[in-house]
Amino acid sequence: MKIGIIGAGHIGGTLTRRLTKLGHEVFVANSRGPDTLQDLARETGAHAVEVRDAAHAAKFVVVTVPEAHVTNLADIFDDVPEDVVVIDTCNYYPKRDGRIAPLEDGKPQSKWVSEQLGHRVIKAFNNIQAQHLMEMGRPKGDVNRIALPVAGDDAPAKQAVMKLVDDLGFDPIDAGGLDDSWKQQPGTPVYATDLGADGVRKALAEATH
Repeated sequence: MKIGIIGAGHIGGTLTRRLTKLGHEVFVANSRGPDTLQDLARETGAHAVEVRDAAHAAKFVVVTVPEAHVTNLADIFDDVPEDVVVIDTCNYYPKRDGRIAPLEDGKPQSKWVSEQLGHRVIKAFNNIQAQHLMEMGRPKGDVNRIALPVAGDDAPAKQAVMKLVDDLGFDPIDAGGLDDSWKQQPGTPVYATDLGADGVRKALAEATH
């Protein structure tokens, strides 16, 4: 499968490494240009490309950038085909991103991202540390398998992302639609806790604004 990754930080770099090892063709980009990604490309076999090319090269596009930079991608996604699934791994940190008024007013972060990009979005991979995403995948049925919540409004797209989560060695948990995606944002019971499937379901149910 062809997968675009916009952002090559901790999560983006980790997904590039994990997904190429699974045999996917990965197109990775960052704001500094493909020349800065040559080491990662040589290590993994991924294609280092411009951001626009990463957004248009695949059926899945992972957006994993600081929240304040999401608006910079709006024009790039204007002509991305409707059937492309955007996976949002971003988290909002006001100290880093500055105040974003709709998020301060309670709008779920991924709902805001979907509005900025004008595209359907699936929320995943935002509540796990990069090192754990890299090292702690386990075979299906392993009693120590970590579970990850996946939220989105498009059922087929969400199921496709959940399969990807499973392939990476984690139990995917349906966390509802984007209106419920706040339950996996920073500060919630499921955030950075490495829970199993039952623990994730319980943590999502216990989340409060």
